[in-house]
Amino acid sequence: MVQESGSATRESRLKLYKTTLLLAYQSFGVVYGDLCTSPIYVYKSTFSGSLQLYEEDNEIFGVLSLVFWTLTIIPLCKYIIFVLGADDNGEGGTFALYSLLCRRSKMGFLQSSHIENGFLSAQDSSVPTKETTTNLLIKEYFKKRHSSRVVLLLVVLLGTSMVIGDGILTPTMSDYTVAIACVVLVGLFALQHFGTHRVGFLFAPILLAWLLCLGGVGIYNIFHWNPGVINSLSPYYIYKFFQKAGKNGWRSLGGIFLCVTGAEAMFADLGHFSKLSLRIAFTVIVYPCLVLAYMGEAAYLSKHKDDLQSSFYKAVPEEIFWPVFLIATLATVVGSQAIISATFSLISQSRALGCFPRVKIVHTSNNIHGQIYIPEVNWLLMLLCLAVVSGFRDTAMIANAYGLAVVIVMFVTTLLMFLVISTVWNRNVLWAFLFVLVFGFVELCYFSACIANVDEGGWLSLVVSLLILTLMSTWHYGTSKKLAFELENKVSLDSLLTLGSNMGIARVPGICLVYSDVTSGAPPMFAHFVTNFPAFHQILIFVTLQSLMVPKVPECERFQIARIGPAEFSLFQCIVRYGYRDVRDSHDLETHLIENILRFLKCQGHSIEMAIREPTENGESGTRKVRFRINLEANNEVGEVMEAKEAGVAYMISKTSVRASGASSFVKKFAINIVYGFLRRNSRSPATALGIPPTSLIEVGMVYRV
Repeated sequence: MVQESGSATRESRLKLYKTTLLLAYQSFGVVYGDLCTSPIYVYKSTFSGSLQLYEEDNEIFGVLSLVFWTLTIIPLCKYIIFVLGADDNGEGGTFALYSLLCRRSKMGFLQSSHIENGFLSAQDSSVPTKETTTNLLIKEYFKKRHSSRVVLLLVVLLGTSMVIGDGILTPTMSDYTVAIACVVLVGLFALQHFGTHRVGFLFAPILLAWLLCLGGVGIYNIFHWNPGVINSLSPYYIYKFFQKAGKNGWRSLGGIFLCVTGAEAMFADLGHFSKLSLRIAFTVIVYPCLVLAYMGEAAYLSKHKDDLQSSFYKAVPEEIFWPVFLIATLATVVGSQAIISATFSLISQSRALGCFPRVKIVHTSNNIHGQIYIPEVNWLLMLLCLAVVSGFRDTAMIANAYGLAVVIVMFVTTLLMFLVISTVWNRNVLWAFLFVLVFGFVELCYFSACIANVDEGGWLSLVVSLLILTLMSTWHYGTSKKLAFELENKVSLDSLLTLGSNMGIARVPGICLVYSDVTSGAPPMFAHFVTNFPAFHQILIFVTLQSLMVPKVPECERFQIARIGPAEFSLFQCIVRYGYRDVRDSHDLETHLIENILRFLKCQGHSIEMAIREPTENGESGTRKVRFRINLEANNEVGEVMEAKEAGVAYMISKTSVRASGASSFVKKFAINIVYGFLRRNSRSPATALGIPPTSLIEVGMVYRV
């Protein structure tokens, strides 16, 4: 038995290693494309402005030192070592950090009243429970101040909107002509429906070949042109760079920062892969090849200062120029994949947590549930990318916009990590301050340089991201107001039973599923319907779909069922709970609901006690009571439910229109009546999202004044 157990353990380890290496391979085609294509334009962008006057060795080596330490501090230290460890059960991104804060520290608005369930706390069982005084003070501050929770949610939505804005800007970062760029973009977005794993397998060989080219050409240039370039990795060259270039050197930081664009995708795309696979791919291959590429280019430039405006391709040996050029062209196409996949992940999380309109989400992998495809978002991104390419033909302007969006996302992550380290990980607040001091200082330096280029294209990212932020916050505000109205005007259980008894409502054969956001009692639309049409189905089930601040809900905890009133009423309340990574199979929901109702009924019934006599240890006769459960009535109810199912299933859902009250301010009227109304009309209807057949649908029109 021990030998068999050891063999099984070895097989499981081998399977884990194989899966991890496979995911690491796929990550090259999805996660690292943008980061790995940065060497094409970093030196060109850095020396394109006022730094053209400073083209000596000190400036070239200073830029190399800045690039090296930026790559080391942000992608390697911040993301690979620290931020990837702040995953929410395998999910990454700004909403994953917010989920941790909502669930563990109660800092957010998105937590529900059912957040204290056992399985939720079990998901955080590995987190230290001992809390420091500072930890408690921070939690108490957010608990007492409503405005602080509002600011926190807006910061999270800002970070999310910036990533989505990156999804519009990144695919446009190329040197193609407008016509070729448009064709490439259409082809790229057309491939997305195949799924992350297939796209990863398709693109990974291209990125691996590209990285080998970067590393190989870098090594050649280092030894052929200037082996002493390795000395410039010293931070001393950064000091000499700013001493010589001064203010112009500071303005050039926007170009240098492009060396880490795409680093945030490692965390945002975490749900598509795993922490270990991303860490292996970056530390073993990506990081060394990028460092060698930048060192080789600096070594070449130290001997060819006239080539600074086209240094990357000039540094490629003539014998292999065309193969490298072809691979570089393909790599720039792949470079957009990381942010597109990250956009899908963040929108999926936002939708599940009520911060984004309903969209269709297609799960493209049976093994990795985080690998998804969103058709509406995919084609909308494509149209916006084509508009940016056609309207902003200057890639330098797009680069300024892109750099500003990326640095804001990174700084938002740094701020959220301060709260995670101090309140979720329960570490000393000094460690959290040290994290912000080191990484926040670096990011703020780059932000100060990027914000100076707002008038040269940086405004584009601000406009796009603020527009997305407005739409997301308005949708969250509108849905929260709708939920608050329904909770205030719901029909209590006693009123519901009294209504049924007094009106003598006729019961017709069949099952009716009444969907609402109310978790106890009946929604207003049900009372409105019954008052006007006093006849209803034999079995009535009030269904509430809840999104929890966890990635996944175990199947055994998915359905919560309770009976409403006496058994003869045949009324049930069912709460269906989902995490933001759960697959919501609308076609199987009805089947699972009825199966769980039957299972619930079979567990109901009457119990009786019987006294039995049995000998004790000393041989004397004793009496012991035994409780037996006999399902007498449950069998009849199970039969009724089965008969009702055969008669047919109907669905009731409200067709809600939310309007601001007459006394509301202009801002509220604009947000609710105009923006939220537009989003609601143009998003997928609840019936479509739930897969309800139109022939079985009962829609009740309701107008809520909030």
